[in-house]
Amino acid sequence: DSLFSLSFLKDCTWQNDFAFFFFFFQQNNAIKTYKYNAFSFLPMNLFEQFKRAANFYFLILLILQAIPQISTLAWYTTLFPLLVVLGITAMKDLVDDVARHKMDNEINNRTCEVIKDVTKWKEIQVGDIIRLKKNDFIPADILLLSSSEPNSLCYVETAELDGETNLKFKMALEITHQYLQRENALTTFDGFIECEEPNNRLDKFTGTLFWRNTSFPLDADKILLRGCVIRNTDFCHGMVIFAGADTKIMKNSGKTRFKRTKIDYLMNYMVYTIFVVLILVSAGLAIGHAYWEAQIGNNSWYLYDGEDYTPSYRGFLNFWGYIIILNTMVPISLYVSVEVIRLGQSYFINWDLTTTLNEQLGQIHYIFSDKTGTLTQNIMTFKKCCINGQIYGEWKPLLGPRECLGEPPVDFSWNMFADGKLAFYDHYLIEQIHSGKESEVRQFFFLLAVCHTVMVDRIDGQLNYQAASPDEGALVSAARNFGFAFLARTQNTITISELGTERTYDVLAILDFNSDRKRMSIIVRTPEGNIRLYCKGADTVIYERLHQMSPTKQETQDALDVSVILILSALLGATAIEDKLQDGVPETISKLAKADIKIWVLTGDKKETAENIGFACELLTEDTTICYGEDINKILKLKFPRTEEERRMRTQSKRRLEARKEQRQKNFVDLACECSAVICCRVTPKQKAMVVDLVKRYKKAITLAIGDGANDVNMIKTAHIGVGISGQEGMQAVMSSDYSFAQFRYLQRLLLVHGRWSYIRMCKFLRYFFYKNFAFTLVHFWYSFFNGYSAQTAYEDWFITLYNVLYSSLPVLLMGLLDQDVSDKLSLRFPGLYVVGQRDLLFNYKKFFVSLVHGILTSMILFFIPLGAYLQTVGQDGEAPSDYQSFAVTIASALIITVNFQIGLDTSYWTFVNAFSIFGSIALYFGIMFDFHSAGIHVLFPSAFQFTGTASNALRQPYIWLTIILTVAVCLLPVVAIRFLSMTIWPSESDKIQKHRKRLKAEEQWKRRQVFRRGVSSRRSAYAFSHQRGYADLISSGRSIRKKRSPLDAIIADGTAEYRRTVES
Repeated sequence: DSLFSLSFLKDCTWQNDFAFFFFFFQQNNAIKTYKYNAFSFLPMNLFEQFKRAANFYFLILLILQAIPQISTLAWYTTLFPLLVVLGITAMKDLVDDVARHKMDNEINNRTCEVIKDVTKWKEIQVGDIIRLKKNDFIPADILLLSSSEPNSLCYVETAELDGETNLKFKMALEITHQYLQRENALTTFDGFIECEEPNNRLDKFTGTLFWRNTSFPLDADKILLRGCVIRNTDFCHGMVIFAGADTKIMKNSGKTRFKRTKIDYLMNYMVYTIFVVLILVSAGLAIGHAYWEAQIGNNSWYLYDGEDYTPSYRGFLNFWGYIIILNTMVPISLYVSVEVIRLGQSYFINWDLTTTLNEQLGQIHYIFSDKTGTLTQNIMTFKKCCINGQIYGEWKPLLGPRECLGEPPVDFSWNMFADGKLAFYDHYLIEQIHSGKESEVRQFFFLLAVCHTVMVDRIDGQLNYQAASPDEGALVSAARNFGFAFLARTQNTITISELGTERTYDVLAILDFNSDRKRMSIIVRTPEGNIRLYCKGADTVIYERLHQMSPTKQETQDALDVSVILILSALLGATAIEDKLQDGVPETISKLAKADIKIWVLTGDKKETAENIGFACELLTEDTTICYGEDINKILKLKFPRTEEERRMRTQSKRRLEARKEQRQKNFVDLACECSAVICCRVTPKQKAMVVDLVKRYKKAITLAIGDGANDVNMIKTAHIGVGISGQEGMQAVMSSDYSFAQFRYLQRLLLVHGRWSYIRMCKFLRYFFYKNFAFTLVHFWYSFFNGYSAQTAYEDWFITLYNVLYSSLPVLLMGLLDQDVSDKLSLRFPGLYVVGQRDLLFNYKKFFVSLVHGILTSMILFFIPLGAYLQTVGQDGEAPSDYQSFAVTIASALIITVNFQIGLDTSYWTFVNAFSIFGSIALYFGIMFDFHSAGIHVLFPSAFQFTGTASNALRQPYIWLTIILTVAVCLLPVVAIRFLSMTIWPSESDKIQKHRKRLKAEEQWKRRQVFRRGVSSRRSAYAFSHQRGYADLISSGRSIRKKRSPLDAIIADGTAEYRRTVES
């Protein structure tokens, strides 16, 4: 990064070039997350909305309607629906922005104590020295100068930054701690700071403080970031380095990548298809008008309009006229309606963080799940240990756990620091600790008490540990209960109570854990002056670093094959941490598998632990053939052998190597996706995201990733749907996800009920929406054959204006919100119903063209039956209302009744609200029509309401009502017949369940399935802990004794035979 400099003097002026002076003095601490103000809202919001293709299209139509030569509709027929759409979106944006304004004002007007003054947050500037007290929010990114704690330690809570609730400590420089404790010293501080440019890296900072002719390096441990809270520290002082928009939390508040569903993309393509159809139909009708003008129009003196246009030019004008008339083929309210439905659905999914992905929940093919905290409870309990080759805490597998046999746990009352929460049943270990005969036992627990980054404070006189991960907290708590209590730490020391004796050790260095090193080390100096290195970590990395003559190496590996810890080159022992499965995990996985959803578990644990978890959650069963990594390589070589060309190539370019790499990736994904379950072990956070990306790229399948920790964030963001578990590892996964809940078992309801319902509702809504618009618009097409293709409308202007806004909008919206083919209980009882979404059976191009054909046939019936009824017809009173206005009223009435009854046929779940919306829409149409056709409104607005008396005159004729009823019947009866035949001859699974739902409901009430959990034997136990700095799993234990080696001969034979068949074909 490029560096820039800043300096701070007593008079708060900057000693740098003008450009830097201008840059920083213009930057105050006020933040701005809102988009609009009172003056910019209307123009900016309209500009943003008109960037959408559909809105811009209707704006162009509105402009075309202002041209008299081509305008065939009144201006309000386009303006009114456009204003409704723009208004709904603008109101939504306004509400969101007002909330942002309030939040910004609340934050900017918080008060903060600047040295010798109190000011508002927004008035703080770079270089100000501020004083913070306990429980204060940090207003800017500041350099910690001093605090009330020893060595100027400062404890902060970073929940608003990364979701982690455990405390972290920051440390001031020793020089500032020594000289800047008093306010008069702070006011004379004249240091000079050189640091990196503002960026979004929360855990990185590079800079140098120049003061008293000496330079002092600065890192992230010296910086207090905006958004954190001061905890367990009475007060601290700091100098503002980054303010306002330059703070790291604001740099991280960039735009979130917007996820779109498969239906969104399909819907966009269909709208483009409709637009192409609109252009072609308008062009065809324009050519027809040019031909008609040349053959008939020019030869009919009574059609002369005073303009001497050529037939070609008249055809050109009519092309734009038909674009205006047929514009309703492109649904202006489609996108707004979809957003309203999704918003409504999100209220049913009340843990929803995203309102745009609901229906995609009904199309999931692959689920990628973390293990620790997602499938398990992430509540770590110390259960066993192996010290100097001796196992402690073990029980006989055939006799069951000791707590089940009534054996009392170890009594820790002798220990004043014991927390009373640990249940341990091996009394021999306590005897060993007290006797001191085995020095390794005490060294073992001393290591647990000293090798960590846990923070401690006292609440009501009791020790309270704040650990970076549950497993590290479990280990430190275990050491505390066994007599080695961690009491306090400073910048350079750590204090331990060893069996009642307090001892303080100098901390010379700490090498923290990360997912690459997979271990943590600490170097301490004892009060006697001895220097020791303690290390704990994954078995693989620890064993590599052991002395070859370590006496207990093999015994420990044979005993538990779990987490190990060492001192210098001597192996001390291993720990076994129990993390139980969450309730309902096996049942959930079983139901998801029956829904044809494949589940991949991606974990940082070792192979044996991952396999045990697979059996425990029933992802693997007794009949499962397990293929390990080495087996897969052999199968891949047989199933995808190298070609002769590849064998002949000795040198390969970079491009060819990359192509081979992609081919190997594709082969791996193809093979893995044939498996019923996949477990990836020892994977890093980056590799988790890579696995998800490979399946997305090569299988084109909808993916869901679920996790609970920061190490799952990349995976969650990569998948189509991200689900966060709010557990023990903070809220970072939740904040990065699209949906969140507390336990894995809720996933089955999210997918099999809400996801499936949302998909079915959205598909029904879209099919019906396209149908009703085609049925409405294409009547103009048939009418054009009888008016010389002159771009005349078949309806009254106000009917065209209100059709999509009032007369047909509410029923379809309610169907998109409330409809359900089967109940939630039946959806969970029959997971196989889920496959319709995976296979895109309910909405695709085939269904779109079915809706198009249905709309075309309906429009034909709506036009030609009334046309035949009006030809040479006389009413009972001798009058013949065969005028154009009465004809338009008849078609419109039949259309409204038809489309509203059609949605009744499509509705599976009836409520009072659905029925009211359908009959209410019909009643609303007739009420508005009679009002608009009244003489009173015509007197007020004579040019806008020209159908005076038409409705009352036409609808008093019985044969008009007979015509409407006949038209509606001919439109709907074939649909009823087809539905009946379909449900009788080719019923879907949903149809079968609906047919027998009363019997199924009675069976459910008569015999409820008992849900019970199987006893988990020791061979299914999986011990793991995931000590983390970056939330990566560190180590696992519990070698599986259920290994079932894959019958390689059979697999290889199958692979070879399949390959031969492929070659022969």
